[in-house]
Amino acid sequence: MASETKPQDGLQLLAADHRKVEALFAEFENASGTSAKEKLVRQICTELKIHTQIEEEIYYPAVRGKVEEDDLDEAYVEHDSAKLLVNELEAAEPDESYYDAKVKVLQELIEHHVKEEEKQRDNLFQQTRAADIDLEALGAKLAARKAELMQLAETQGLPPAKASTLQHEEV
Repeated sequence: MASETKPQDGLQLLAADHRKVEALFAEFENASGTSAKEKLVRQICTELKIHTQIEEEIYYPAVRGKVEEDDLDEAYVEHDSAKLLVNELEAAEPDESYYDAKVKVLQELIEHHVKEEEKQRDNLFQQTRAADIDLEALGAKLAARKAELMQLAETQGLPPAKASTLQHEEV
């Protein structure tokens, strides 16, 4: 008998991603040695690239016009700030200057972003739950796209994260 899996609420899927990245950051804080740190940072970067991509391709467009526009715009800018650090960390070696500092700033940025999405009063997830959105259908779309991106990450690797709101020029 085939087991049926209950469709996952899209916000539960996104929250699970948040918990996974928080756990990886905690592991990084306790890691010793450049090899262990580099492995964790690669995992963090992959998780964040996939998460930001599915949010920007599926979740944010699904809630546009149904949640506070300013909150959504801020979420995009926060993603872009994280993407710049992700790309720098992926191009860096773990023994380079500022490597650990960049990881810490990325962690703080993600913690702030998660707080605004799901923890503070009137957060984006609460606004989404109050809107007329099929969260299971959203979850199915998010899960399918996440699976595609995970497969790509494992087979070919993901391209550098692309900022959508910030202009980045070499100094």
